[in-house]
Amino acid sequence: MNKPLGISKVGLIVPTLNAGGLWETWLEAFGQQTRKPEGLLLIDSSSGDNTVAMARAQGFEVRVIPKPAFNHGGTRQWGVDLLADMDIIVFLTQDALLASPDAIEKLVAEFEDGQVGAAYGRQLPHHNAGPIAAHARLFNYPAESQLRSLKDRKRFGIKTVFISNSFAAYRTSALMQVGGFPVDTIMNEDTFVAGRMLISGWKIAYCADAQVFHSHDYNFRDEFKRYFDIGVFHTTTSWLQRIFGGASGEGLRFVVSEMRYLFKHAPWLVPSALLRTGLKWLGFKLGALHWGLPKTIRRNLSLHGTYWFRSLP
Repeated sequence: MNKPLGISKVGLIVPTLNAGGLWETWLEAFGQQTRKPEGLLLIDSSSGDNTVAMARAQGFEVRVIPKPAFNHGGTRQWGVDLLADMDIIVFLTQDALLASPDAIEKLVAEFEDGQVGAAYGRQLPHHNAGPIAAHARLFNYPAESQLRSLKDRKRFGIKTVFISNSFAAYRTSALMQVGGFPVDTIMNEDTFVAGRMLISGWKIAYCADAQVFHSHDYNFRDEFKRYFDIGVFHTTTSWLQRIFGGASGEGLRFVVSEMRYLFKHAPWLVPSALLRTGLKWLGFKLGALHWGLPKTIRRNLSLHGTYWFRSLP
């Protein structure tokens, strides 16, 4: 049996790189939390600003790594190993602002259900987010909470494994049971683990009441590169689509929803959104075919270019 929630030890891991002007606001929001984690770990990729100093002043243990050493899965798993005595480990990114003082408390409360292996919160668009970025958050993070298990894959398809480490938490025992985060993945280490947990009988909780402000206004270039990396991920983890279904159906649903939203709120952005859709599709397809491309080309097409400096074929 897991420990009762009241005596569970909670750790927090935050990867950072030059957190900038938003960092002070982030730390203020964290300082107001009603549930303070017992373990605070910042993994910094050699920032050149005052990110580290400000975090240390707030009680964070800081580990600094070279920027090229960062890997979405491997770096987070290293942090998990450092906080191995924690019952629950929360992940936040430097640009995800906790929206209320009880955000962490509400997310951690999901683990009162002993079958929950991972939980993630709702991401709201930043106040200055553009309509395209705002819709993406509204589409992926609805107002209703969900509890998903393997049997729900017929209903949700690939969305069954949806989760985001921008604001998520894991039961440490469940995470380690499924092998932890993949130590060398281009992105989507959270999706990888969610899939493994569901297959192993755990449930994934979406807590709509635990909220952060987090959104991105990607330019055309970065949108293409991001989907190239998503294509790489899905090709190297083909078991996910084999078990939970392909991504094309969910992609079509997103496009239809986006068009409806933009026609209502920002019709002048419809041509831009259609162009983005084409770039996403092209990026995803090229990412799926990345093995046939020279490593230098892969690196230039990728949003996470340092990934390709590793000893990959």
